[in-house]
Amino acid sequence: MRIIAGTHRGTALTAVGKGDAGAHLRPTTDRVRESLFNVLQGGRFGDPINGAQVLDLFAGTGALGLEALSRGAAHVTFVDSGRVAQKLIRANVAKLRREADCTVLGAPTEALPAPATPCDLIFLDPPYRQNLGMKALQAAERWIAPGALIVWEESTAQLAPPGFAALDQRRYGDTWVTFLKAAT
Repeated sequence: MRIIAGTHRGTALTAVGKGDAGAHLRPTTDRVRESLFNVLQGGRFGDPINGAQVLDLFAGTGALGLEALSRGAAHVTFVDSGRVAQKLIRANVAKLRREADCTVLGAPTEALPAPATPCDLIFLDPPYRQNLGMKALQAAERWIAPGALIVWEESTAQLAPPGFAALDQRRYGDTWVTFLKAAT
């Protein structure tokens, strides 16, 4: 697993170790991440990354948020309640020397504190088939800026919940990526 493009291009990220099998992490593959960021930077959604405040829910290794930082995001808040995930995120942030641009919250999504600044770009990558995505979106409502772009990765295509508009959906093998826009 590596950073695909930007200032940290080619940097290998720390992934789940042999002793971490119980962490149940499912990092987004390099291929899916590259395709996803090609869509984000393809112009259809404007320029959602450059200077963005990013929220990475169910962050796992932090690969999505760190890819956004590498491509010009201003700040990323990583949220994951798993101890192994928090350790991996902190290790990857330190490897890129981006501590000043990152916040790691070890809270479940339903217990998020109030944000300092609402976020323009939200990555939502809940564990597959556990129906956690909708709950996480509702819990993170205060974190979502009007007009924010939400990138929801799941095992099935997702419908836009009230307050959001569906923009696009893409399938990459067993992964569906749904792009939503928050109401303005």
